[in-house]
This record gives sequence, structure tokens and C-alpha cells, in this order.
Amino acid sequence: MSLGKIIVAGIGPGSKEDITPAVFEAVKLSDIIVGYKYYFRFVEDIIKADTLCIDSGMKKERERALQAFEYAEQGKIVCVISSGDAGIYGMAPLVYEMKAERNSNVELEVLPGISAFQKAAALLGCPVGHDFCVISLSDLMTPWDKIERRISAASSADFVTAVYNPKSNGRYWQLYRLQEIFLQSRSPDTPVGYVRQAGREEQDIKVTTLAQFDPEEVDMFTIVIIGNSQSYISVEDKFITPRGYYKEDVGCGAKNLGQDIMIRSFRTIDSELKNRNIPLDKKWALLHAIHTTADFDMESILYVDEGAVEKLYRQCAEGKIKHIISDVTMVTSGIRKGALERLGIEAKCYLHDPRVAEMAKEKGITRTQAGIRLAVEEHPDALFAFGNAPTALIELCELTRKGKAHPAGIVAAPVGFVNVCESKHMVKPFKNIPKLIVDGRKGGSNLAATLINSILTFDDAEQLKPGRDV
Repeated sequence: MSLGKIIVAGIGPGSKEDITPAVFEAVKLSDIIVGYKYYFRFVEDIIKADTLCIDSGMKKERERALQAFEYAEQGKIVCVISSGDAGIYGMAPLVYEMKAERNSNVELEVLPGISAFQKAAALLGCPVGHDFCVISLSDLMTPWDKIERRISAASSADFVTAVYNPKSNGRYWQLYRLQEIFLQSRSPDTPVGYVRQAGREEQDIKVTTLAQFDPEEVDMFTIVIIGNSQSYISVEDKFITPRGYYKEDVGCGAKNLGQDIMIRSFRTIDSELKNRNIPLDKKWALLHAIHTTADFDMESILYVDEGAVEKLYRQCAEGKIKHIISDVTMVTSGIRKGALERLGIEAKCYLHDPRVAEMAKEKGITRTQAGIRLAVEEHPDALFAFGNAPTALIELCELTRKGKAHPAGIVAAPVGFVNVCESKHMVKPFKNIPKLIVDGRKGGSNLAATLINSILTFDDAEQLKPGRDV
């Protein structure tokens, strides 16, 4: 007796229109149809009258594969139906494994089908326009710790991620954990789309964001798709992922390449912080400091008064701070010009004022000290930033103690070995002045400037979208 054949066919997500012509013919011409009983309703109209249909319940995959071989070895043409694509969490791998176990000579053929995530993606718009992965949250045959590592890898690598088996009666918490992991490295406004019963009469389509996504709205018949850092929701509420990175004006939050790189850098830094549970305004300053220096020691040495960044931003936004004074010109050069213009603030350094050299010579002080004395005479209530000269910071402290200076705030980040640490200690006793201080020897003009930038852009902190003035 000649051997028969097993055709493993993906019947698509659930509508007749989504069954490929090849699968349609295979189902119509087979002697035996084997499958999960729920799937037969999608192909019942095309099964010929004398075809033997063998259905069974959930978790009976091995029994179905065994029955397929028994009939095929009797010379029958057997079609094993699998929803979506038979090779994606379907019957194809099991049938091939069983062929090897039985040392069977039965011919096997796999016919691809439209997978559930492809159907869901088409209904949502085009969310898988770039590199993507598919993860199942079912831990029946995969240990949860391995699934969690895959979730973390997908999230940190910026893959568009489709989620199969997101929930069941017994698995209620896994999708919450996935959301938690993704929020550690993705923006809260990352698009999320989910489709229940894709391609079927009960179909339901929703688009939201990672932060607003509610796992309670998902069940075992739902496919969830999470976008990458470039994904966005269009004005027509379509979920779109561009084919490449660095696209301008696509609605993903970045207006150009520079801002896109900065946004992704901040998200990377945020995901690698030892302590992410710190107040938003301090975190915003810390992210700027690490981004500028690539130095995670900033977590330990950046001192920020409670609410200092937000308080100083409010004063800037309300027009109460009109001047930012720096010890050296490199600090003012690093302050975002767009932010200054937007808030109507002038950044000044007196170091090259012709009066400075004369005063320094006459008084026997450094030029940076002289610059601060002149600045205090003209702008005693400015926001002061120091990135180079501890003598200038010491001068401001002395003038403040004498009541001649009334700083709106102080950014203290001088760098070096002589009087640097002492100058920073001198600042801390001023309890009523909002302060950002880089403790110890570290600092620099670039660091002072970026801390000022964190103040000027604090309204971007909640969305974690730096760099609008880049």
C-alpha cells in the first residue's frame, strides 16, 4: 500500500477571505481533516461531503499529530489545519518532530497562512514596518524566566513586538510584567495596538499608548503589538512604524536627527540608572548630566535641592528670571539659544568685559572673581552657573552672605583640584536658594551648561523628550 501525505495548512486568522488559494485547495481535496475543533467553523463550507473530520480540544496537539500519521500511513491525504500560519506557534514543528520519532516515510508539506499578528497589523495600519519580533507569554512549554529575558531583549533592542497568548484564565499577571519591562526602556507614549478576534465577526480594534494600555482589556483571543521608538499614531488613528530611523516630521516626537538621537540616548540612560525612582526634576537634571559626560558617577555626586529644577523653570517661564550669569564664556556658549529665546532670557559672561581686567589688577583678585562682582552689581538676582572657576563661586557666596547678591538659583560645577570642593561646600548652607551642585572635583563648563538646559526645558521632562532646541 502506498503511503499518503500530510499537509500542514495555516488557515489564516479566521475569515474565508484570508485563506490562501493553496490552503483552500488542500482542505477541499483532502481525505481527512484533523484540527482543533474551534477551527473547523472557518473551513466547514469548503470541506467535501465525504471527508472525515477529526476534531479535538485544547492541549491535544500531540494526539492530533499522531492521528494524522496513522491515517497518512494508510495511504490517505491528511490535512492538519492550524490557525494563522502553521509554522508560527502552530502544528508544523510538532508534525516534523513526530515524523523523525516514528522514522516515517510519509510525505510532509507545509502551506503558509496569514498569521494573526499580520492580520492584526493590517487592521491597525502598518505597525511592523521595521524590524520586529513575536513573543508568546504562554509558559506552558517555556519557563517564565526565559520569556522575561526575551521581553527585556526585545524592549531594549527597540524591536516592534507582537505578543501572542497575552492572557488566559490562569495567566493574569504576565502582560502587566511585560508592560512594566517595556516602560523601563520605551517612552510612555509608544504606540500600542491590540486586536481581539482579528478577521472574525467579533473583531475589535484599539490603539493607545504604552502608559495608557490596560491589560484588563485583553484576553486569549487578542494580539498585542508594541511599536518601536519611531512608531507613531497618525491623525487617522492609524498605528505606523516607518521603514527606517531618523525620519523628520513623522509624528514620533523628534523633529530631526539630532533630537532623535538625544531622545534615544536619554531613554537608554534612564533604563540603566541604578535608582530610577527619584523625583522627576532631579532625574531630568541627572539625565542631562550623564548624557553630557557619559559618567554614571553623576548618580552619586549630583546634588539637587528638592524641587530646585522645577522651581527655577517656573521662575524662568513666569519671567522672574531674566538673566543667567556664568563664570566663563564656555558655559554661556553651551546654553540652548532656542530655549533662551523662547523664555526671553539673556545669558551673560563678564569675563571679557573691559572693566574686569582693570578691577582684577586693582583688587588683586582673579578675572572670574571680578566678573562676578560686576555681574552682581548689575544683576544681583540672576541665575548663576559655574563650570570652571571655584574662585568665582566663592566670590558669589561671599557677596550673598553680605546681602549684595540675591541669586535666584545656583548651578555649582567648577572643576579642578584647588578650592573646588570647598567652594561647593560653601554653597550648601544657603537653604533658601535652589541649588544644583556637582560634588567633589568633577564638573566643567559643559556640565554647568547642560544643567542650565535641564532647567530651561523642564516642561519636556514628563514625556522624556529632550532636544527640541538642538
